[in-house]
Amino acid sequence: MIDWRIKAREFANCNCDYGCPCQFNALPTHGTCEAAVGYQIDEGHFGDVKLDGVRAAAVYKWPGPVHGGDGEMQVIIDESASDAQRDAVFRILKGEETEPMTTVWSVYTTMSSKIHDPLFLPIDFEVDVENRTARLVVPGVIDGIGEPIRNPATGNIHRARIDLPHGFEFELAEMGSGTTTTSGAIELSFEKSYGQFAEIHLGNKGVIRSAA
Repeated sequence: MIDWRIKAREFANCNCDYGCPCQFNALPTHGTCEAAVGYQIDEGHFGDVKLDGVRAAAVYKWPGPVHGGDGEMQVIIDESASDAQRDAVFRILKGEETEPMTTVWSVYTTMSSKIHDPLFLPIDFEVDVENRTARLVVPGVIDGIGEPIRNPATGNIHRARIDLPHGFEFELAEMGSGTTTTSGAIELSFEKSYGQFAEIHLGNKGVIRSAA
């Protein structure tokens, strides 16, 4: 197994209500699970291949909850990545060189019956985890924004977080709001639905805990 590790910031927007029932082992809000995610890798390697600075994104769609399977997915990697980096990131996001079901990427791939060919396109991605803001644009594929949740009565910013000591994606994530449309192989449309902002640290065996 090739050794790999990634420290990254992510923004994920799915079709569920704020909080996302999946985080609590409950069924998705509308019965289906759909999401678009952006990643900024700050530090990382796949064997001898350095991944610092690589951007990636992915689009997912399941006809029911993720654990029901029969989903489809597509990975996008920024066109500025080298061939070696493209191969490494695609393999990681497909759950390869990973102990089965220990990362969110391994789970998603296992639960997908259709994996579309990867795309190599410019990715415009900005994310501020602390302030719950993000912009994710892949021309012709993804157009998404993230923002804080606001109190419906006062308009004031509302802050909430999810702490998952045994999760397979993050330890702590900021909750927010997202609005995203996708085109191409997988077409999605969300408006002010669940937004997730997190710093992630993953490797072959899953989340690398800060207390480790």
